[in-house]
Formats: sequence, C-alpha cells, structure tokens
Amino acid sequence: MIPYGRQHIDDDDISSVLETLNSNWLTQGPKVPLFEQALAAYCSVQYGVAVNSATSALHLACLALGISEKDTVWTSPNSFVASANCARYCRATVDFVDIDIATGNMCCITLEKKLKIAQEMNCLPKAIIPVHFAGQSCNMEKIAELARQYNFKVIEDASHAVGAEYKGKPVGSCEFSDICVFSFHPVKIITTLEGGMAVTNNLDLANSMRLLRSHGVTNDPNQMQGDSHGMWYYQQIELGFNYRMNDVEAALGLSQLNKLNDFVARRQSIAKRYQELLKDSMDAVPLSILPDNYSSFHLFVVKVAVATDEDKRRLVSLLRQSGILAHVHYIPIHMQPYYQKLGFRQGDFPQAECYYNQAITLPIFPSLTMADLDTIIQTLKRHLRTIKNDNS
Repeated sequence: MIPYGRQHIDDDDISSVLETLNSNWLTQGPKVPLFEQALAAYCSVQYGVAVNSATSALHLACLALGISEKDTVWTSPNSFVASANCARYCRATVDFVDIDIATGNMCCITLEKKLKIAQEMNCLPKAIIPVHFAGQSCNMEKIAELARQYNFKVIEDASHAVGAEYKGKPVGSCEFSDICVFSFHPVKIITTLEGGMAVTNNLDLANSMRLLRSHGVTNDPNQMQGDSHGMWYYQQIELGFNYRMNDVEAALGLSQLNKLNDFVARRQSIAKRYQELLKDSMDAVPLSILPDNYSSFHLFVVKVAVATDEDKRRLVSLLRQSGILAHVHYIPIHMQPYYQKLGFRQGDFPQAECYYNQAITLPIFPSLTMADLDTIIQTLKRHLRTIKNDNS
C-alpha cells in the first residue's frame, strides 16, 4: 500500500536522536532552544516557541493574543478541526470564511465582504486564522491589509507549509501576521514525531507562550511576586499547560531541518510530474498554485469529476484496493457534529462543501519514485473511466 504521506528518517536523524538519548537531557534541555533558534533563523523571524503539537501552538497563540469568551475568531472550513478548536478552548465563538475552490484556501473576496457586514453589525472578529492548505500560503498581504483596516489579529496556521515561500520570503517570517504555527507530525514536511512551533516577531507574545506552555510557572525573579526563597524557588503566575517539546523530539527536528529544502524540492518535483501526467485530463484537476507562492506540497489534491457521493466513495475504495491509499482532506469543519450542535448547517459554506465533494488526496512524500507516480495516475484514470462507463 502506498500511503498518502509518510516520514523520511535517515541515519543522521537516528544518530541525532541516539546522541540525545545518551546525554543527560531527555525532556526540556539544550536541544529545544537550539531547534527554536534554527527554525526561527530559517524563517527569518525573531522568536520560536516549540511545543508538543501544532494544536498546542494554536491554543497558546490564541491565549497570548488574549482571546476569550467575549471574542469571535474566524478560520477556514477547509482544515482539520484543530484550526477552529483552538479558539473554542478559549471559549471564543468560532465562525468560518468560505474558500476559493481553485486553491482550497480562504477566499479574500469573501473575507472582505464578511468583514463589511460584521462591521455594520458590530461583531468583528478578534482574530482570523488563515490556513495554508496543502502547503500554499493564503493571500497574506491582502489579509494583513484587512487586519489593519478592521483591527483584528492574524494567526497563520502553516501546519502544512514549513519550507514554503510567499512573495519570495519564507512562510513564518510573520511579515503579515502576529503569530505563525507549524506542525511536525510524521506526515508533514519535517517531523519531530509529534510536535509543533509558534513563531513571532513580538517578544511579549513569545514570552507569554513560553510561560503558558509550561504550567504558567516561572523561576525568573523579575516575574515573581515578592522575594525568591532561593535557587530552587518558582512561582505559578498564570494557569498554563504542559505543552512542552522534549529534547529527543528537538534533536530529531534539528536533523530534519537540515534536509527541509531537499524535502520541499523533492515534493515540488513530484507535484510537477503529477501535473504533467494530468495536464490533458478533465476528470482529475490539481489545485491551482498562484504566482506569489512556492508551495511545500504537504498534500497533492485533485478535484475529480464524479457525479455522486457514491461514485467518490467507490473511487477511493478502488484506489485503495489497487494499493494506493487515497485520502480526503478535509471534511468541512462546520459539517462536524460538534459544530452542527453550535448551529452550523450544511449549505453555510457552499464552496468548501463543493470542494469536499470533489477532492481526493494522492500520495506525496520524498521517497515516492517516478514509476510510482505513473502507476498512481494510470490507476486513477482507469478507475475514473470505469465509473464513468458504468454510469453511462
């Protein structure tokens, strides 16, 4: 079975992890700040805060920006549920902005219209979380322009997009946002097993997230109330969480980071081959990549021409029976039962729903061969013909 994504671990990664396992530090030691500094330097941003998952990073980003039950946060319906759940953890109200079906990303035309209506109704969002779907940045320059106009904060959910570029700069530079979040889950571009990081150019936000990731506890005398009792002394000054990354994960992250550019270049080559194989197909159309973007291609998504939901289920089943673990990213968040209980209904975000009805994720990861790609596309086309002929 060819999976839709998988990690690439080599001897350097294993050596780096073993070196740390044989050291005096396994939890939060010297490797964590080294990884934070290395990724921050890669992204041309000032501060990195490593945590145990991108979900934790999104939660900390919301807390650092002061999001609470009084606030509303908007995000994309075309994402994993964590992009919305992070605001719900803060008891904020969540709403969504429909997507551009050509890219899968938040549609800025729809966003601007929604903001104008929200301003008239005095219910503007406190923050917006654009999601860089499949590895391609949203139109962050336009979103930043709207943020200045309507006075909201911006958290980039770049879980798919470490190694990507927007307007010639690394995703994560935070030129157009307050905080940017990455994921290092094994199917992402680089991995720390589980793990994530929030990056920012704002020292106060970085310090807030660092405090909150570790129980809200500090041993910095300048942050304490009253005098320290001694070198052992600490105080809990906020209600925080155990969201820390450990040194073993950070050691793996440092080693993987050395290969990030190669990983993305390989994904670019795979995507280019897919696009060549599909250039004359009307039945399987890849997502569009816009000119300002260099995608990291965490996912390779095609929109398939199927008539019914049953046809799509059959197509995915046939691909899996043929040894290709096709997948679907994503079920629109507003269609999940939890969000339906909050009042969302099918039909609320028609572009995201239309996209979901068409989208299939094909395998993409560095160790795929060009022969694998030829087989995948030949198999996809064969099964699409079978379904079309059966319906005619």
